[in-house]
Amino acid sequence: MKNYIFKRVLMFIPTVLLMSVIVFFIIQLPPGDFITSYVSRMSAEGEVFTSQDIARLREQYGLDKPWYIQYFKWMKNIITEGDFGYSFAYQRPVWTVIMSRLPLTISVTLIIMIFTYVVSLPIGLYSALHQYSVGDFIFTAIGFLGLAIPNFLLAIILMFASFKLTGDPLIGLFSEEILREGLNLSNFGTFLKHLIIPVIVIGTSNTCGIIRTIRAQMLDEITRQYVLTARAKGVSERTIIYKYCLRAALNPVVSGLAGSLSSLFSGSTISAIVMNMAILGPVLFEALKTQDMYLAGTILLTQGFLVVVGTLLSDIVLAWLDPRIRYAERSS
Repeated sequence: MKNYIFKRVLMFIPTVLLMSVIVFFIIQLPPGDFITSYVSRMSAEGEVFTSQDIARLREQYGLDKPWYIQYFKWMKNIITEGDFGYSFAYQRPVWTVIMSRLPLTISVTLIIMIFTYVVSLPIGLYSALHQYSVGDFIFTAIGFLGLAIPNFLLAIILMFASFKLTGDPLIGLFSEEILREGLNLSNFGTFLKHLIIPVIVIGTSNTCGIIRTIRAQMLDEITRQYVLTARAKGVSERTIIYKYCLRAALNPVVSGLAGSLSSLFSGSTISAIVMNMAILGPVLFEALKTQDMYLAGTILLTQGFLVVVGTLLSDIVLAWLDPRIRYAERSS
């Protein structure tokens, strides 16, 4: 197991470096740059720019160099100084922009992940063990609805229903009281109330997908030969289901942890904009729209880093869940 983890950690650094090259290159693909977007906006408001003004602005922001020179300078500053660059749109260092949203983004992401797995695993297990029952049909119907309804549409429906029932659409993660006084124990309940709709909206699609996966995998596992053998030897049904079948059925769920972590981290950007959530998803959208490359690149690199971390964690958990993975690694 130690060798298995060590090999995965060794792959970590080159993977992140390769990812940073791809991210920075893709950001540079659209025509123009931040200065192009800036000049277009200001020209629409009546400002006049000469070609010399535009060239001077590009030189001032370091956009007059080829993309690979900009990339190496960016990576050099990250590695040697911990400097992720300067946000052109926010007019301040990139990391300060990210840190203003990162703690809340991580908190919301963890809460949604807990909700997703706490809700989906028992329901998926119930549907598999009670196949074609009334409960199975109900959960299946809810699952298909959850997968079919766009997140932003579900957000609008829930906010409208909340406004009609309580007079508060629960827009944003903070009420006016929290924004005025700051988050404390007295208003923490209000904060949790504002989390209800985001958790349901962003967590629903992943929850429904995991329910379908667990149900299908469990139905496949309980028909295998080792289950029949265990029953013939008198092993209790509880032990068969929870110790053997469920453990094997969790493999595809665990392997999808990396993608889930990244998608939740972005906060389902359109839904976050609809619900006015102060997390990194809308910041990334604005950075891409204005071609604020260092801010967009750092956020995408952070997401990619989380994908790599999630993959590492899922590999470790998979090796723990399924000993065959460790044996295959050892034999190779």
